[in-house]
Amino acid sequence: MPTRTARTAWTGGLQDGTGQVELTSSGVGKYEVSFPKRSADNADGTTSPEELIAAAHSSCYAMALSAEIGNAGGTPQSLDVTAEVTLGADPAGGFRISTVALTVRGRVTGLDSDGFAAAAAAAKSGCPVSKALSGVQNITLDAALES
Repeated sequence: MPTRTARTAWTGGLQDGTGQVELTSSGVGKYEVSFPKRSADNADGTTSPEELIAAAHSSCYAMALSAEIGNAGGTPQSLDVTAEVTLGADPAGGFRISTVALTVRGRVTGLDSDGFAAAAAAAKSGCPVSKALSGVQNITLDAALES
């Protein structure tokens, strides 16, 4: 299996510094990062590790769910997956990812609501990014079929 790479160039201290994350494996872009904007409600055009984790988790989960639906005999027509990753205080000091909230709405043929819920739960536990985030104490899932 391939290895993917990203690189960050950082200058300055935590509060006054800035950086640029480059997705080097794909070459699709460079994105600005800063701690003050990372911890602010308005990102003001910068990304953050949490947003990048959310992107990784939502896309990985969509792939895993697509596979689980197929394994259960269904056919995914469309899946809309959102991951919300929250940075919070760590009781031991510093910061940690405190929650991840996955929300999925799907249009699927060949599965009822119970079958979809079972596939959604299996995808949550089987997704490689979910596994990588196993240290996050609160990962929630809200999954529903749409008609």
